[in-house]
Amino acid sequence: MTKTNSRDKRRLLVRQARLDDVPRLVELTALVYTPEWGHSAEMLRGQQAHFPEGQFVAEYDGDIVGYCATFRIDEATALKPHSWTEITGGGFGSRHDPEGDWLYGMEVVVHPKMRGMRIGQRLYTARKNLCTELKLRGIVFGGRIPGLSKAIKRFSSAENYVQAVIEGRRRDPTLSFQLRNGFEMIGLLHNYEPGDHQSLGYATHMVWRNPALHDQPDVPHASGGLPMPSTVRVASVQYQQRRIRSFEEFAQQVEYFTDIAADYNADFVTFPELITLQLLSIENEELSPNDTIRRLSEWTPQVRELFGHLAVRYNINIIGGSHPTRMDDGDIHNVCYICLRDGTMHEQEKLHPTPSERNVWGITGGDTTTMIQTDCGPIGVMICYDSEYPEVARHLIDQGALMLFVPFCTDVREGYLRVRYCCQARAIENQCYVVMSGNVGNLPGVYNFDIQYGQSCILTPCDFPFARDGVAADSTPNIETVLFADLSLENLARARNSGTVTNLKDRRFDLYETRWRRRNKSSATHD
Repeated sequence: MTKTNSRDKRRLLVRQARLDDVPRLVELTALVYTPEWGHSAEMLRGQQAHFPEGQFVAEYDGDIVGYCATFRIDEATALKPHSWTEITGGGFGSRHDPEGDWLYGMEVVVHPKMRGMRIGQRLYTARKNLCTELKLRGIVFGGRIPGLSKAIKRFSSAENYVQAVIEGRRRDPTLSFQLRNGFEMIGLLHNYEPGDHQSLGYATHMVWRNPALHDQPDVPHASGGLPMPSTVRVASVQYQQRRIRSFEEFAQQVEYFTDIAADYNADFVTFPELITLQLLSIENEELSPNDTIRRLSEWTPQVRELFGHLAVRYNINIIGGSHPTRMDDGDIHNVCYICLRDGTMHEQEKLHPTPSERNVWGITGGDTTTMIQTDCGPIGVMICYDSEYPEVARHLIDQGALMLFVPFCTDVREGYLRVRYCCQARAIENQCYVVMSGNVGNLPGVYNFDIQYGQSCILTPCDFPFARDGVAADSTPNIETVLFADLSLENLARARNSGTVTNLKDRRFDLYETRWRRRNKSSATHD
């Protein structure tokens, strides 16, 4: 069964600002800039009145912890020298031009206690998505240089300071962050904000150019109605099983790879099926296979807490491999926890346990598979053996999934190739992306732990816009590594609508159909 965890209270989301947010935004900007320099209620209401879809807030557990304001402006005005007061209309956003071809970023603030949660990155991403959705030329703004005042004697000029930051010889908390997020400096603005003493009144003139200015096909919106990115970066962890002495060691390893994926600006990171098997090495008791898997299921609360925390902490959507989980009726199911960076958690149970899972471990299969809405579009999860059943993938695709994630755990090459070949077939017949993530490494002397064979990969349809062999990224077998690939949702939509072949559109509904039966009061759809 796929379900959303409503008990997890840690929810971080980016949404459009509302008028009832104004009092809290006044407090937030006063906290960051002092009451004298914070935004007034009138300024904030003006920003929303001029361009409501360009104002975003970051909300964590019901509290507003971040805010960014934007408006549209013409290129000539945006790219010539200006001051903050001049171009923003005194902070009211009154220079907004509905026909403007650039998005101007007039403000980003983050609650001091929430720094390190990648709030700023989320807000910058919301801006980029809005820019792409509106098909504007790019984003432009004047960026603060808060490290300048302390370093001016050493570098003698603002120009020398920013050049050192660009070359990596100096770190500035704001400029370095903006450069990492794909912005480029086109100049230095003098007297941009005279009251900004840390920046000595200077600002860097920054731009981000929209990489997709051509006509775009219709692509579904992300959850919450926010614009969806044209390209999604995915990471697949080929994970080596190691002996560990505590759950904390396991958590450190998982956090390490999550941090790596986040540092490479991935939107998703995928871990392998049964990643938690290495927890068996903590106590390493000689138990029957059935008792071992039930003992492993006792770690379920800690596993859920770990992946849920890391998704929010590192601003990344996590496909948490899978973990044997004891259900309310006492059965053990193989469950993947999908933890989104807004704090929500979904569960996808493996529908088809393998013969050894059924007969040796006593694992029972789930009943439903459901598409999951994310901020990067709709996705689906198939755990290993489920990928060998085309009905599962087609059911997810008919619900709208664009990407399928397949955590797997195979012991020999023959087993791996069954999963690999089937996943490639799913990518072709459904014109979707498929991300595979598997375990490697062995643990001699640990009871009930099999050998591992893995070669993780990221697969695409086979058509001209995609990778030549239908493989966006591949790995060396049985070596721990992380794969990355940028997956174009525009190319996917274009291939589905007007590709060399259009598998989804050309189905013969007059000849065949697949029906999903209703079980345990779960809903069913037909394709």
